Amino acid sequence: MKPYYITTAIDYTNGAPHIGHAYEKVLADVMARFQRLQGREVFFLTGVDQYGQKVQKSAEAAGVTPTAFVEATTVKFLALWEKLGIKYDGWAATTDEKHRRVVQAILQKLHDNGQLYKKSYQGFYSERQEQFLTDKERDAEGNFGPEWGTVVELHEENWFFKLSDHVDWLREFIKSHPDFIFPAFRANDVLNALENTVGQDLSISRPKERLTWGIPLPFDDRYVTYVWFDALTNYISFAGYLADEVGNPGLPDFSKLWPCEAHVIGKDILVPAHAIYWPIMLHALGFPDEHIPQLIVHGWWNVKGQKMSKSLGNVIDPNQVSDLVTADGLRYYLMRDIATGYDADSNTERLHMAYSKELAGGLGNLLNRTINMAQKYRSGILTPGSYDDEINVALRQTVASAPIAYASKMNAWAIHDGIAEAWKIIDHANKFVDTTLPFKLAKDPEQAARLDSVLYHLAESLAHISILLDPIIPTATRKLREQLNWIPAEKFTLSDLHWGLLPTGHQLGTPTPLFPQLILLAE
Repeated sequence: MKPYYITTAIDYTNGAPHIGHAYEKVLADVMARFQRLQGREVFFLTGVDQYGQKVQKSAEAAGVTPTAFVEATTVKFLALWEKLGIKYDGWAATTDEKHRRVVQAILQKLHDNGQLYKKSYQGFYSERQEQFLTDKERDAEGNFGPEWGTVVELHEENWFFKLSDHVDWLREFIKSHPDFIFPAFRANDVLNALENTVGQDLSISRPKERLTWGIPLPFDDRYVTYVWFDALTNYISFAGYLADEVGNPGLPDFSKLWPCEAHVIGKDILVPAHAIYWPIMLHALGFPDEHIPQLIVHGWWNVKGQKMSKSLGNVIDPNQVSDLVTADGLRYYLMRDIATGYDADSNTERLHMAYSKELAGGLGNLLNRTINMAQKYRSGILTPGSYDDEINVALRQTVASAPIAYASKMNAWAIHDGIAEAWKIIDHANKFVDTTLPFKLAKDPEQAARLDSVLYHLAESLAHISILLDPIIPTATRKLREQLNWIPAEKFTLSDLHWGLLPTGHQLGTPTPLFPQLILLAE
């Protein structure tokens, strides 16, 4: 089976990571872990976008070289991904020499194929977005909106990519491939944007007179590559594209890895970069339609209905949040409270509830009282016994059906619904305790067999839930299994789930609070 290749948008190293960066990486990491749980080999690529005019200006303002500036910023992203348990297989840094070789080879190929040409151009340039604007970007009053930042008028000569030659192809491709963009309603945004692209080509160079921090064009060293044309290429450069041709040993076998199963990106970079520039770049390079990767487009985390921004002072620092609710607490909240593709509103009350009521009160409490009762009444030794009744059968049915519904939701990128399906085991098991009342059974010697059965059913249910929630809260589920004293096989998959994971005579471990008590956060 072909490896599952998943990527995220690489993070622009001109600022610190925020909650949106964390959400995107956790989303991709959860899917990568889930695919491994299904038995698939996975290649998960993420990284940093280090070139561009904004970086050059920020470095100048800080009095350091661009290299020193991006290295210092990159460390912040790396530290956060380690803290949040992001388990990637490939790291893309656009200043990497292996990447430069591929970018220049692609530029040369497009140049040789007549896809690039040089012309003089006069127009308005957005320094924030690092792109030229047209009158179509003006508002009703004829002004360029604040989303473009500082806009200056430039008159210069640049190299252009024949984007307009491929617009008709892309329009038909989108219409004939409804799964190209997820969620599907985002495709309308792209089709509308394409109407503004008719007859327009893309400037893919910047003269060194105003920008030196970039990859030089191989056929004209007076220019460097436009940052998006460089950055988008990471999805194939670090996957082994042209590796033999340009001398990049040690990279994956591109023929086995491509096409990518999913590019996980934010809706703000869908148009034009990922849904227009990128597929057209691939098409111009000769990639067939069936090798155009799917775009998984996530929404934004807003704060009290407003988009996060530095100017409003409402940017959420994922480092601070994870320090308060643990990395797994943040991962759970991000995955449980947003439907992939849609916006969500962040608030501390809901964060506190997700951690205290659901994780600590639901899962953590179930584990704690199960092991405590087993240790108190049976010295932690499990004995399934022969007792059975309809209450036991109902719990076993929930445990058996949950993985099927869970996998269906997860494969459809409905992560929040997948968690809900898995959580049915936790809810049922907690009600099972309230119904069977083990502490009362323990007082009646004639109920010994039933008590054995109840304790086994609870521990076995926890073993199953530890597998289903492993992609979401991997540190907590590992600790849960340690307390169960159960280590699954190295490549344990969903298909290995069956009733009886814990054998007769299994010795449980010592109970420890799975989720520490949380100090209530202030709004």
